[in-house]
Amino acid sequence: MQYWLVKQEPEKYPWAQFIKDKGTYWDGVRNYQARNNLRAMKKGDQVMYYHSVSEKSVVGVAKVTGEAYPDPTAKEGDWSVVDLKPIKALNKPVSLEEIKKDSKLAEISLIKQSRLSVMPLRAGEFKRILQLGQTKI
Repeated sequence: MQYWLVKQEPEKYPWAQFIKDKGTYWDGVRNYQARNNLRAMKKGDQVMYYHSVSEKSVVGVAKVTGEAYPDPTAKEGDWSVVDLKPIKALNKPVSLEEIKKDSKLAEISLIKQSRLSVMPLRAGEFKRILQLGQTKI
């Protein structure tokens, strides 16, 4: 199993809407590295859901339910989506500030490649965020 983090502005698609929808395809990625990360996702992989811009916090955990296929919203170019399903909200959102202060997360892509919207996480990073979020899955 692999672990990932996806970023979304809560004003565009908040965690609460994702829960209400019971899943979605993750579209609109227009960065080659992020697209390649989407293409590397496998069914069953776990995904941290990060509210970017205004909140800057990990708020929930999702699961990949469908592997990469062409992005139906792309008017041109070779872009992909994956299907995601919400699993559980974190009991306590984990802020970017907390992540930056945690020595166990010093190498996390969220800090190293802050502009990337889809990124891999190491198993230890994923587990540490769950601990900080006081959440078990």
